[in-house]
Amino acid sequence: MASPLENAIQFFKDFGLFDVVLPFLLIFSIVFAILEKTRILGTEKIGSEQLPKRNLNSMVSFVFALLVVATNKVVATINKAIPNIVLLIVVLITFLILVGVFATTGEFDLKSKHKNIYISLVIVILIFVIIIFLDALTFDTGQTWLDYVYNYILNYWSGTVITSILFLLVAIGAILYITSSKEGK
Repeated sequence: MASPLENAIQFFKDFGLFDVVLPFLLIFSIVFAILEKTRILGTEKIGSEQLPKRNLNSMVSFVFALLVVATNKVVATINKAIPNIVLLIVVLITFLILVGVFATTGEFDLKSKHKNIYISLVIVILIFVIIIFLDALTFDTGQTWLDYVYNYILNYWSGTVITSILFLLVAIGAILYITSSKEGK
């Protein structure tokens, strides 16, 4: 027997809250924030301050959000990827709490005090986010992009493309390692 809360969630699902309203609000908010911060569409002088053109920013954000909601594949990708990204955030916060247990008293500032760990963590997070989105994007056949990339690597591991990519990554890593400046050296 379904509880009243489950019935409410099903009502919201049938109403289109998860497929229309929430993706619309998410895209609108993100695009509006980017336009406000970057001031790409210009500024207007109000009093003594230069402020972003809010009317124009909100209209462009509205159009972007409507275009995204009108595309079922994009909404499906968002609905599949966002819960996994939230799970990644929960795992990272839990990890940081565990690290904080063993840290000294005071603010835990990973970025300035442990720069190499911070950069490594950012790279790992970026890789996980890319994997999450590759798993959320699907072809018309139903196959995900992650499946396609994984199968391609398995089938053509000894091929020139994979070998070239690996060589390029090793070369870039070596160049960065050799040319990185060491403080005090």
